[in-house]
Amino acid sequence: MPTTPWTPDGWRGRPARQLPAYPDAAALQEAERQLASRPPLIFAGEIAALRQRLAAVARGEAFLLQGGDCAESFDELSEATVRDTFRVILQMAVVLTYAAKCPVVKVGRIAGQFAKPRSSDTETQGGVTLPSYRGDIVNAGAFDAAARQPDPQRLLAAFGHSATTLNLLRALSHGGFADLHQVHRWTADFVKASPQGARFEELADRITDSLAFMEACGFAAQTPQLREVEFHISHEALHLHYEQALARRGENGRWYGGSAHMLWLGERTRDPQGAHVEFLRGLDNALGVKLGPTAHPDDVLRLLDVLDPDNEPGRMVLISRMGAGQVGEKLPALLRAVRRAGRLPVWCCDPMHGNTVTASNGLKTRDFNRILQEVREFFAVHAAEGTHAGGVHFEMTGQDVTECRGGAQALTDEGLSQRYLTACDPRLNGSQSLELAFLIAEMLRGQRTAAPAAA
Repeated sequence: MPTTPWTPDGWRGRPARQLPAYPDAAALQEAERQLASRPPLIFAGEIAALRQRLAAVARGEAFLLQGGDCAESFDELSEATVRDTFRVILQMAVVLTYAAKCPVVKVGRIAGQFAKPRSSDTETQGGVTLPSYRGDIVNAGAFDAAARQPDPQRLLAAFGHSATTLNLLRALSHGGFADLHQVHRWTADFVKASPQGARFEELADRITDSLAFMEACGFAAQTPQLREVEFHISHEALHLHYEQALARRGENGRWYGGSAHMLWLGERTRDPQGAHVEFLRGLDNALGVKLGPTAHPDDVLRLLDVLDPDNEPGRMVLISRMGAGQVGEKLPALLRAVRRAGRLPVWCCDPMHGNTVTASNGLKTRDFNRILQEVREFFAVHAAEGTHAGGVHFEMTGQDVTECRGGAQALTDEGLSQRYLTACDPRLNGSQSLELAFLIAEMLRGQRTAAPAAA
């Protein structure tokens, strides 16, 4: 448990992985100064609201749906791309809510997911070695020296893109687009002709009939829960210069990260002695930690001691990313250790990152069946251990991309190149995302109807 006082810049004295090497330190400091003078994207009250919702998830009273792009691109920002991703998340949430008969907490990987970790600081092509592409917040993807040079001005551009995206998301959430009376309008054209599109239309018909019945009985049609939704944003807290510049002190004296409602640590940055853990431990935000197959129970307990010393409800989301076939072997020990320690985090499943492979045409891809298998294993382990399978975490998009194999669309290696648009890792498209939501809904229904087990 940390005993040293926390300061926003205390992380700078710790080992820091995955941070870019900027050639001009003065330019970086000036970009940080400009960011620090801007208003935060998120305010303390919004963060407190999300933590209340996540506390309900941890108690088994709600379910977490977290999804969005693997790495957002400055060039891809448009009303259509934001709206389409938001729309699919709404559809998935409705499917899960209807099945589980409980609230679904909606958190996007959006409005800030601009940094990406890399296994190497450099990349070599044709005998030329350049800095690796670390996401649009750092450099550009084109393989030339100028594009790959880390540029501090991109920190300011990332803030501007995040603010624009968040403004649109708030308008979509509260301006009528999310009204349940409009549920039939949420399906994208390319999804409508698919089996899952037809299945969603059947569900939308039932919802419409239910709303008409309620209104005939005198229930107010203007009930806020029917007209708007709560939607929160999140990203991996990878670029600490950016995160520190947007940290703010609330009226209660506690610090919070002003860049997103929820921040998470990845496999490469969750060292309890590292800079990323040191920075995040002082923030009041909900925090996530990715746990791969090498995570040891002692590692998890040490992280919880550092990041959540007071065992506060809704503070921690533990996101397993084991890979299909490994969940049954690796996850139970973590669940048992955390439960014995008296902890009650949200347990969430990321079935994407442990199932990345290279297709026959050289493109990175993920198999739909492997993704589904990991989710099934996650639910099965929790059922066996008497713990709550609290959520899912997906890389997805509302666009009609061809990046993940399989699903009802039966995408093959040959079909991947048709619309392979990702700047980083392969994403589920809108049709595959909705298909997966229906399959998860069946598991949720079983979880909710099973006899309650002691936690």
